[in-house]
Amino acid sequence: MYYTIKQFAEMFHTTEHTIRYYTDISLLPCVRDDGNRRLFDEESVNWMRGITYLKNCGASIKDIREYCRLCCLEESEENLRARYEIILRQREHAYAALAKAQSTVEYMDRKVQHYEDILAGRIPDDTNPGNWTSNSSQKC
Repeated sequence: MYYTIKQFAEMFHTTEHTIRYYTDISLLPCVRDDGNRRLFDEESVNWMRGITYLKNCGASIKDIREYCRLCCLEESEENLRARYEIILRQREHAYAALAKAQSTVEYMDRKVQHYEDILAGRIPDDTNPGNWTSNSSQKC
């Protein structure tokens, strides 16, 4: 089964421009039809999935290109270790992003509870800057 560039971009929630760029820099394999239009198969899906996850970890295009280059080389222990090191680094970035997101969720949970307490009348509204005095604890 082949996907058009439009279908492929929609699958990965990205733009057709991004897909064209990835194919132009040889990050993403595709085939061309008789009209020279890009078509994408399951191999392309696997590559794009990897690219997307690396990108989501904060990997640069340069780092993603290096990883993809290594994946295309003949297998060797040196090659495997180089890919492994890239994945380890990106996993560290992913865990850091997860910790940041968790902290944000916890903050937002506290804010939701605070607003629910205000709305239920359990505490006064201390979130309106117009009600702040110089001695009040200002809570946004």
